[in-house]
Amino acid sequence: MTILFVETWVVKPEKQAEFTKWWQKNLKYMKQNPKMFKEMKSMKVYTQRFGGVYGAYVVLAEFDSLADFEKLQVRTMKDEGLMKMYQESMLLIDPATYTVNIWNALE
Repeated sequence: MTILFVETWVVKPEKQAEFTKWWQKNLKYMKQNPKMFKEMKSMKVYTQRFGGVYGAYVVLAEFDSLADFEKLQVRTMKDEGLMKMYQESMLLIDPATYTVNIWNALE
């Protein structure tokens, strides 16, 4: 059963430039370490333009199952580089806007 990991946040206005650099570093890490993310079928990143919170970022990451998502989570929690990048990202966003959800596909 396909699931989506959905993560949303808003970057602090004064941190936009830093966030752009951080995001590029994050994408580079993912490209250089494909085995780290092998369970992820796809990932798309969007920014919200109408409705809701303008400028919010939305990540949709697709997995075959919740078990696959959990495997990736366990592996990434042990990776010091990723944990450092996660901590850096939390300094750039408004923590009150950060959400994480798991959606099931209706099949």
